[in-house]
This record gives sequence, structure tokens and C-alpha cells, in this order.
Amino acid sequence: MRKRLQNATSSAGEMQPEKRIRRSKTICSCNSPRPPFLSAHSIFSWFEEDIWTEIAKFLDGKSLVMLAATSRWFQRVIMEDGIWRFVCLRDLQVPPPERVAFRWCKLYTSAFDGSHSYMFRQQEKHIDWMRIGAFSFDSSVAVLAERPSLPGKILKGESIEKLLRSQGCCVLENVKSGVWIADLQLVRCPVCDLNTCDGTMQTLDARHIELFLCEGYRSGSWDYQLVGSHDIKKRADGAAGSIFDIKHLGDSSTSAVFDYKSWIGRANDWQPKAMIAFHAVAVNTNLQENEGLHVKYHAMREGTDGEVVSIRISQQLL
Repeated sequence: MRKRLQNATSSAGEMQPEKRIRRSKTICSCNSPRPPFLSAHSIFSWFEEDIWTEIAKFLDGKSLVMLAATSRWFQRVIMEDGIWRFVCLRDLQVPPPERVAFRWCKLYTSAFDGSHSYMFRQQEKHIDWMRIGAFSFDSSVAVLAERPSLPGKILKGESIEKLLRSQGCCVLENVKSGVWIADLQLVRCPVCDLNTCDGTMQTLDARHIELFLCEGYRSGSWDYQLVGSHDIKKRADGAAGSIFDIKHLGDSSTSAVFDYKSWIGRANDWQPKAMIAFHAVAVNTNLQENEGLHVKYHAMREGTDGEVVSIRISQQLL
């Protein structure tokens, strides 16, 4: 190439070599965003970190992991805990908690990797499950009931806890605040202690978002304890269960859960239905002819006297 250029110059006569190679005004580095002689680190350092942080907030967890795996630069940016906090709360559709004990990327994984409580214990009893969603506890008191209906009129001087207990609800104290995840589980009997049942049992299974990451749970030292039970000794239209934050019983969002006739489905619809609000969750499965239900409430605590970190409401036919 150089030889041909010199020959052409000689024939032209009037051109000088030093004028032929002056190209500084026609080539500018900013006009070539990805020159081949730059290293990958030099290229990525031109990216605006704040822009990629905002872009990451529109991606799901799988896409974030794939992007982080492309380079060390993206790994550093994408694995920022603020991004995973935003994505986790966005996908769970819950308000942010005051504090968490684990990194948000780990919380996101435990919430969306397809794991559920029966994978850790009694896996042989498990049949099927479905994710309902997430809700929050602001207070430390939960109301457990087999039917999502409003309590009766409160008499003067009567506490809401006393009224709820009188109507067959279970009032559970010292509940861990924060984000809770709710699933509907279908398990084989006898998971309970009734030998007369050889069918299946429906369970509303709710857990604190940090539960699967806690060593006490993973080691098996935490277990479920029976906190209440009762029988419905008449035909039950459906197997239902509900969990409420007592502080938000009067919220407008909770009223949609109480309006159970609008979401439980028609009488001949046997598919399970669920309703979730910011501070409540409920499920219902319509039943055919039966002689009643046995309802049980279980709770798991962090140690002997610790906070409640998981709740189960189960129903089986009598």
C-alpha cells in the first residue's frame, strides 16, 4: 500500500509526502465508539453507570443475572443491592420493609426460585402448590380465620381480640413484621393426626421472606406448633383460610378480601381461588357434598419464644 502511494505521488509531482499523511483533522477518537485496539475495560468505562442502573430496574431476575455474567463491569453494577431491592419489591408488589437481615439478591432468589416449604420438610406428602403472592405485616398481631368475613359489631368496652376469638378466629401475637409470601399447598393425608381421612388436605402456607435463608429453619431446629383448631360440623360450601394484619382490618384494600362472594367463584367451580391485599391474604376451594371440615392453625417461631415466621391454615374433610 505504501509503495503504491509513493508511486502515485511521484507521478503527481506537486504533492509532498508530509502533506499526504496529515490525517489528524479527519479522524477523531470520539467518532469511533468501539475502536478495535481498546480493551474491554476501556470500552465499558465509557458507559454511564447511573443509566445502566435505571435500565436494570426494568429487567426480571433472570435477565439481570444474564447481564451480570457478561463482564466484571456489569457484574459490579448489576449486583448492587439497591437494584435487587427495587426489583424484588416491584415483583412482589409490596411496600418496602423497615429492615432486612439478608441481601436483597438472596431474598429475591428465595422468593422466585420455585422453592416452597414442603421441599424442606414432608416432601413425600406434597402433591401440588401454587403461588398466591406477597403481603406485609406492620403490626405484630395476626388474625387467622377459616372464612374471610368481617367481624360482628364491637360492643362498648370489648376488645377486637376478644371479639375475634369469640367468632372462632385465632389471634396470633408476636408475628415478625415485614414482607410475607403466601402459597396454596395440596398435601396428602394424614399429615394431620386424623386417621379417618385418606384423601387430600388444603393448606394456606404463609412465611416471612427471610425464612428459607435462616439457619434455624434450614437445620430443622424450628418446627410448626399447633396454635388452634376447631371443627365445622355441618356441610361446608368451601375450604377457606385467611390471614390478616389486625392493624389493617379496616383498610380499603382489605375490604376486597372480606367481599369473598365476589372472588370465590361459582358454586360448581372447583378450582381454588385466592385474593391478596397489602396486609391480608385468603384462599377458597368450593366443595361438593360433605359432612364438615376440620380446621387447624399452625405457627413456626424463631426458637422457643421467638417471633412467628411462618403460618399454616389447613382444612380437611371430616
